[in-house]
Amino acid sequence: MKTRASQASSAMQKGHKPLKNNGLNHSKPKAAPPDPEAPAKQAQLKHYEEALTLFQQQKFARAKQSLERVLEGPSKELGERAQVHIRICDQRISRPPAPVLKSAEDHYTQGVALMNLGRWDDAREHLDRARKAAPKADHIVYAMAVLDCLTGEADSAMDNLKTAIQLRPENRYHARNDEDFAFLQEDPRFTELLYPERDGSGG
Repeated sequence: MKTRASQASSAMQKGHKPLKNNGLNHSKPKAAPPDPEAPAKQAQLKHYEEALTLFQQQKFARAKQSLERVLEGPSKELGERAQVHIRICDQRISRPPAPVLKSAEDHYTQGVALMNLGRWDDAREHLDRARKAAPKADHIVYAMAVLDCLTGEADSAMDNLKTAIQLRPENRYHARNDEDFAFLQEDPRFTELLYPERDGSGG
């Protein structure tokens, strides 16, 4: 009868290999193959960063050119970001530059335009600047009276309208037919100011 040792030796001689330990396989993982698009992605990212710099400097035409190069790259994510910035650039390029307001007339014109848009606070800011620059310009004071009336400030409207008429009496007749003063139609002070002949007053 063979011993266990002799049986194991006999098995090895017959070509039977002993079982390996069930430990972890410590072989090194295979290196990932190089990305063939890596150079193109780097170039795309560089164009995108250049575009953002130009965008922040408000150089929108040049920024758009760099962004269009981004669209040619392989990264879909960068391409989508570039599309968003291109739309913004188009809007900024097509928008006329804001006028530089210096004179009283500049601020008066801007104030009236804003008033017509219903932007009362912005309109008042420009009309205030216009009046400070030209305190005796009757048309500016008249516009402020209109703005006061449109915003429901009856007392201020009356004061400004009275001043505008004192500076130029013809403003009395303009105000009679001005629909912007509808708010004051029921105010007796308004009637007295515009129709002084009714009570024999000179206004």
